[in-house]
Amino acid sequence: MINIDMSTIIYRPVRQVFDFISTPENDFQWQDGTLATARLSEGISSMGTFFRSIGHLLGRRNLSTFEVTEYELNSKYGFKSISGPLHSETSYTFEMADGGTRINVSTRTHVVSFFQMNEGILEKKIKNQLKENLTILKSILEGKVSSLEATSPAV
Repeated sequence: MINIDMSTIIYRPVRQVFDFISTPENDFQWQDGTLATARLSEGISSMGTFFRSIGHLLGRRNLSTFEVTEYELNSKYGFKSISGPLHSETSYTFEMADGGTRINVSTRTHVVSFFQMNEGILEKKIKNQLKENLTILKSILEGKVSSLEATSPAV
């Protein structure tokens, strides 16, 4: 089991940060390897709703479905995988801090046999990717780069 906890402060109001993160269609803008994400039901994300994500992980294209397991407006947002190459649970908490929003993210991942890789190596890759994702998210929401620049490969 891989357990990773991280946090960062984004200098934007809690509501703006919460709304951006809890909208699955925004994932491709700040989550490396995510090509597209869509809700499987209409309306806002709430507990018990589902979304599907297409992306790549370790050079393999994959399709995963997730269920929203936590949704407290401007406070908590979480989801778990119900299909895909990894079994995971991710939770975000949001709080006012230092004139911005502190985001705490906790992810628990169980590797399935789909990957022929040492769990320690995979944990390091996931941790680095999560750190990079939070940096991109911070840049987008603080207006330092456009979402298009954040996701475009360097020339």
